Amino acid sequence: MNEFDYLFSLFGLLLGLALAEGLGGLARALKARHHVHIGWPTGLLGLFVSCDLVTFWLYGWELRNVIPVTWPAMFGGFLLTAIYYLAASLVFPDGEWEDMDGHFDKHYRTVMAGVLICNVAVFSTMLLLTNLSDIFSLKMFVLVWSFFPTVLLAIFARDRRVVMGCLAWLIFLYPLETIWT
Repeated sequence: MNEFDYLFSLFGLLLGLALAEGLGGLARALKARHHVHIGWPTGLLGLFVSCDLVTFWLYGWELRNVIPVTWPAMFGGFLLTAIYYLAASLVFPDGEWEDMDGHFDKHYRTVMAGVLICNVAVFSTMLLLTNLSDIFSLKMFVLVWSFFPTVLLAIFARDRRVVMGCLAWLIFLYPLETIWT
């Protein structure tokens, strides 16, 4: 086991638990769908968090050769993966809700803020530790630089339709990154 394997075993476990938490919430919601309205906002938020968790895992792999195995790196990684876990656990409610849109309205800002914090930390780390030579290219502008203001708009928007539009754009960025070469 090399240093990265050791470091990432903790983060991979926590990221896997965060994905499982989100999927568990979705499973509970689907089981209760005969008497609970799930709604588009909650579904979009869950999809966004899941896509971002997977992307975080990929960024971890990209940083494997430049992150040292030190206590600050371990604790920083723990903090970020803990934030992701907490964000994923807030997407779907525990217990009974008649309408998940109410739960969404109550928690989406916290979820989005958690995802934003993690992305700021990862992007800052990539800027500091890697050579991002195309940082101001059109591709980076669309895929990365549009991400942060869109998340901020979603956090501060009061109109659920604006938030859903932001979530749709953010979700669209993940497959766009895959096909844009």
